[in-house]
Amino acid sequence: MEKTLVLIKPDGVRRNLIGEVVSRFENRGLSVSAMSMVQLTPDIAREHYKDHVEKPFYPNLEEFITSGPLVTMILRGDNAVEAVRSTMGSTNCAQAAPGTIRGDFGLTMTENIVHGSDSVESAEREIGIFFSV
Repeated sequence: MEKTLVLIKPDGVRRNLIGEVVSRFENRGLSVSAMSMVQLTPDIAREHYKDHVEKPFYPNLEEFITSGPLVTMILRGDNAVEAVRSTMGSTNCAQAAPGTIRGDFGLTMTENIVHGSDSVESAEREIGIFFSV
């Protein structure tokens, strides 16, 4: 069984989409093995998005991701990383297919409801930031 990290970003929490997002992943056959609600600090945001810190869009991303609480989850299942990524849809909401989380609810590249690890290796690193398992 593979595991991956999913974040329901502050826009998803503000818009009361937690239950909808969790249901979509559970309907794909994934199981929630850990979940919490947290408020990210700038330090944790920088650790999580370390590959983006030097990019021009990062200050706006940090401001957004620390703007309110988010939900952190470890999801488990067969091919969990790929199942999560296909359920989320494209990062660019305008290109995300209808029926995906981002296609149905995302507003912008930043306010796109969810984050999911992009590989098993990233999942392991990211889970370590948010959970001590």
